[in-house]
Amino acid sequence: MPDKDASFLSLDEAMDGMPAEFAFFRERWEKDIQPDLQFREDARVEAAKRARRYRIYAIAAGLAVAGVGFVFFQTLFLGVLGLVVGSAVWMWGQKELNGLRDEAKLMLIDPVAREFGMTYAHQIGEPSVMSRFKSMGLVPHWDRARFEDSLAGYRNEIGFEFFEAELKQRRQSSSKHGSRTKWVTVFRGQCLVAHFPKPFQGSTRVYRDAGIFNGLVKLGHSFGKHEKVALEDPKFERAFEVYSTDQVEARFLLTPDFMERLLNLEAAFHGKKLRCGFSGGEMFVAVEGGNLFEAGSMYRPMDDLARVREILLDFAATFLLIDAMGERYTPEQLRGPSA
Repeated sequence: MPDKDASFLSLDEAMDGMPAEFAFFRERWEKDIQPDLQFREDARVEAAKRARRYRIYAIAAGLAVAGVGFVFFQTLFLGVLGLVVGSAVWMWGQKELNGLRDEAKLMLIDPVAREFGMTYAHQIGEPSVMSRFKSMGLVPHWDRARFEDSLAGYRNEIGFEFFEAELKQRRQSSSKHGSRTKWVTVFRGQCLVAHFPKPFQGSTRVYRDAGIFNGLVKLGHSFGKHEKVALEDPKFERAFEVYSTDQVEARFLLTPDFMERLLNLEAAFHGKKLRCGFSGGEMFVAVEGGNLFEAGSMYRPMDDLARVREILLDFAATFLLIDAMGERYTPEQLRGPSA
């Protein structure tokens, strides 16, 4: 049986406000996706029960180990060990539920990606474009990285690649007890690169306005010949800091419609500190935020339409931003010269 605390959306509610091009999903949902999800519902219910049991085991094990340490040995070490033991038991109990979450995710994402002729991969190596994100000052340097949820293909004849990144820096500290290594997360969020038919004449970088810290933002990156660009719309002048080697081109690229979609993308991705850049023939966008294209809580039924809506909205937000740039080109320019 489904969890009693699960909330439900109807299919009409889940599809409300979606772009017309997502209309195909209704038939696909009823014919293929929902039956496949429902087939795994009993397994989800059992996995959820198991996870709840192991939560109790985890708390009991952690408290037992910590209690022994405090009562019999008066040491904090066993308190820390109790936390480690409890966490390990908790994670073990979540193992089956996490596997089902990955299954649900693929069942929802793959049909949409295939409908639009795109490819999706859950785990990936370092994308080749990451060096460009770094050189443009859109992400900091890193010593360790993890990448996932890659979506690649063409959107109205514009090639693009989307992926999520977690970047960490190694920090060394010294004390009388010796040196210590600490890993600090310096970026966690989404990266998008879109390839356009004509190279940009200049280089343009866009950052969320950092207020009194704008000077520090500029000092933190190599700006070279980039100069600050004054935006025409005061709303976006307050929201963004723009630097470019070509003032005219920057204003052509950063129309009010495009800037509005940048803000909408940040909101849709539940992110912050959005930044983007234009260089060569490519647009780069980085947003710090939580995971996208996720199946959500597995304490809700496998076919809960709330998770469906979230994933479709993630697709739609990504598409809208690419479309905002693609509208600047004619179909002939997008296709390029004929053979």
